[in-house]
Amino acid sequence: MAELHALASKLERDQLIWTSGYLAALAQSAEATKSLAPSPLAVAKHSDGQLWTIFFASETGNSRKVAESLHQRSGEFGIATRLEDLRAFRAHRLTKVERAFFVVATHGLGDPPEGTQAFFDHLMSDAPPRLEKLQYGVLALGDSSYADFCEVGRQLDARLEALGAERIVERVDCDLNFRSSSEQWSLHALQEAERRAQGSGAEIRHLHAVGGILPNMAPSSFESPVLVNQRITGRGSSKDVRHLELDLNGSGLSYLPGDSLGIMPENPPELVEQLLDELGLDARASIILDSKTLNLKEALLKHREITAASQPLLKALGKEHRKLEALLMDRDKLRELLRSHQVIDLLSSYPIEWNAQTLVDTLRELPPRLYSIASSLDANPAEAHLTVAVVLYERFGRTHWGSASNYMARGAKTLRVEVEPNENFRLPSDPKTPIIMIGAGTGIAPYRAFVEHRRELGHVGDNWLIFGDRNFFTDFLYQAEWLNFRKDGYLKHLDLAFSRDGPEKVYVQHRIKQRSRRFYEWIERGAHIYVCGDANAMAGDVHAAILKVLEVEGGLSEELAVERLAGLRDCGRYQRDIY
Repeated sequence: MAELHALASKLERDQLIWTSGYLAALAQSAEATKSLAPSPLAVAKHSDGQLWTIFFASETGNSRKVAESLHQRSGEFGIATRLEDLRAFRAHRLTKVERAFFVVATHGLGDPPEGTQAFFDHLMSDAPPRLEKLQYGVLALGDSSYADFCEVGRQLDARLEALGAERIVERVDCDLNFRSSSEQWSLHALQEAERRAQGSGAEIRHLHAVGGILPNMAPSSFESPVLVNQRITGRGSSKDVRHLELDLNGSGLSYLPGDSLGIMPENPPELVEQLLDELGLDARASIILDSKTLNLKEALLKHREITAASQPLLKALGKEHRKLEALLMDRDKLRELLRSHQVIDLLSSYPIEWNAQTLVDTLRELPPRLYSIASSLDANPAEAHLTVAVVLYERFGRTHWGSASNYMARGAKTLRVEVEPNENFRLPSDPKTPIIMIGAGTGIAPYRAFVEHRRELGHVGDNWLIFGDRNFFTDFLYQAEWLNFRKDGYLKHLDLAFSRDGPEKVYVQHRIKQRSRRFYEWIERGAHIYVCGDANAMAGDVHAAILKVLEVEGGLSEELAVERLAGLRDCGRYQRDIY
């Protein structure tokens, strides 16, 4: 107890809040955690002096969870391991590492997770380290509804081999339902590490499959009552954006500004009916899912992804439709197809014979959807607020729905939720540090949490919001709150860009260029820059605008501006939450 008190006395308030939630989650899963811990006997077997480093690069926390599970179970194989976050590791240090496993996620449009770019940039540069002494394995995590599925893992695997490293276990590319494939890879990786420790001629012990990797929705999830579900876009808006307030009383969940909330959705019943009609399948047909017998309708409603197309589905259809098989090789066409088509669009355009079980086996598991938390826990005890854009539009002659947004918009009384920490999107530790918040649409959500938090804790650093949307009168999200923040002195500057209010479209990147001198002055004052929103266009345009500020106002060449912005990113002063 004295050691715990000593540790607590060294933590800041935000750190204490996060730690309390972390310990609460540990308490809730104490039995599971106990079963995951390496036994003393297994740890005592570490006599060969070999150490395996488990590196992870994580955006939403899944890669970290898998890496931690691999670390916890390694003792059962007599393997000594240590964890290393690639955000804090420099690629040139790999020359000192002889044995490593990499668990890496792909984010955005084939990008590495925020904070790990320095590692990957150096490894992929013209002057990389030689790695002939390194034995390695790569586990890649991604989302097969994107054309760049597991691209970072693929590139890392190829690059390590090209630099002379020895691959000891084949790479596996995991989709959002990563549990089974990651467990199998972990088993093979630990068995091979054990075999090498014993000598190449040693017999491999066939142990049970590695367990303990956390499922897609963590055991610490909570059925949260919905307190408020209010539309916050005005009458006549082309968008339906909701403000939700959720009750976390009794959950043991805790969060910090910048974190996300995972929402477990159900698919729209109308879409399930359309899909069954399109395929001519009986809703009552029995299927086996995770060793349980369900009817097909329930499986499609609650357990399978039907609002987003995926590469596994395209590959299954491509076996009978050669046009799709060729399209899978064209990255740009594949990206457009996945962006524009839902499952029913593909099944209608490329018909094949399905039975209920094959359909369920081909479709992906329905994953939780992540939403940036739009509130401060200090300002709203035992609550979490969300800003949700309802996805509902017409395409290809049929209605397209978003699963989670429509599930919430239709008035769900409770939502199953979990907190997803985002260490890559954090307020400065110094309360005097100024911040620049750049976002469009629902990308405004974390900034509401930021300013609420700074106001509640008395932080005196200046806050500047640059926000964009379609129309001022209907789409200025949380308008009254932002105006009050400015009136009360908690918002130093407020710059707005509404793209459809004038003859020319104006976006947030245009406001950055117009405020170029002030923007540069804030950077020189030590400001932290945040970007939240769409990865397809907005994030890239904002990045280019900031580079131009550094060139024009800082007198830097294009190359030096790139280096300066990379330096800001590496020290945590340029953070992005893009999707």
